[in-house]
Amino acid sequence: MDGIMNKLRNLDAYPKINEDFYSRTLSGGLITLVSSVVMFLLFFSELRLYLHAVTETKLVVDTSRGETLRINFDITFPALACSILSVDAMDISGEQHLDVIHDITKKRLDAHGNVIESRPDGIGAPKIEKPLQRHGGRLEHNETYCGSCYGAEAADDDCCNSCEDVREAYRKKGWAVSNPDLIDQCKREGFLQKIKDEDGEGCNIYGFLEVNKVAGNFHFAPGKSFQQSGVHVHDLLAFQKESFNISHKINRLAFGDFFPGVVNPLDSVQWTQEQPSGMYQYFIKVVPTVYTDVSGHTIQSNQFSVTEHFKGAEIGRLQSLPGVFFFYDLSPIKVTFTEQHVSFLHFLTNVCAIVGGVFTVSGILDSFIYHGQKAIKKKMEIGKFS
Repeated sequence: MDGIMNKLRNLDAYPKINEDFYSRTLSGGLITLVSSVVMFLLFFSELRLYLHAVTETKLVVDTSRGETLRINFDITFPALACSILSVDAMDISGEQHLDVIHDITKKRLDAHGNVIESRPDGIGAPKIEKPLQRHGGRLEHNETYCGSCYGAEAADDDCCNSCEDVREAYRKKGWAVSNPDLIDQCKREGFLQKIKDEDGEGCNIYGFLEVNKVAGNFHFAPGKSFQQSGVHVHDLLAFQKESFNISHKINRLAFGDFFPGVVNPLDSVQWTQEQPSGMYQYFIKVVPTVYTDVSGHTIQSNQFSVTEHFKGAEIGRLQSLPGVFFFYDLSPIKVTFTEQHVSFLHFLTNVCAIVGGVFTVSGILDSFIYHGQKAIKKKMEIGKFS
């Protein structure tokens, strides 16, 4: 047994020195104090990293197919009334969503940006008691109302009982409503009077669009849109205005759900129109993003970058459609963020490295100072130090 104990004693890598041979110095005390503070700070920093999750970032090729893209928006137009503002979306696959109204809310604003209480549609000039029937006569008692579509009927028995019905029928035909006062329904509902009453008002429009996950665009522009000879146009004649102020402020624009750390570069961006008319364009590159937190919950979302361009109306050239256009394209690269905790063994290894590293460096420094002082003192004793 004694032999085994002696062998173990010979393996001791930390031989002890009798305290009588210790030589304590002032410089050694200062180095010990400083190294202890450094060790404590580094240990606290490592403990903080261990207790908090770290995010690992990876880039992979996006192989998803058949998905949809959700576009959340909240935009304020201080000089464009809600009654003339419309939203359209279309993509390169040919799918179009014209004059979107579902999942979208509009708030009328006064000149100071305050919200005006909403009022029912159809106000303006007083309604005529006997509206014009499709056959040309006026509505009589015990007779069902069926308004004329003014040549835009898709079938013989189609009826247009409101100004909006007539405008929608014209849109499907690719026609523009040049003078709403010539249409009985629009005259009864005071269409032009309503536009005049709302002149000078602004509009806050917010909601979301659900589109195919392919390149496309969505835009906010005055007038009802339709296709004419394969070209996307808006019916602006009905408003009888020469120019439209498309100054706007983007309160929020996001492609997908929120996730920690996301930065939407267009949030709170504001632009003021200085020319009489024009088209403001945003060119957006959407990057698919997957965020997974420490609990394993996954959020499918997107990030994006953007550039801007204003296209004003030039003399002698075809006038641009006034509005705010967002052209977006999808990146083939997907970014994945994964939250995870540092393992305890990794934390323990780093702590040992901190303690051992600081202890070793401080020992080397102390030895250098001690032997330097000793050499200088010896030279001074023999008179060779100068």
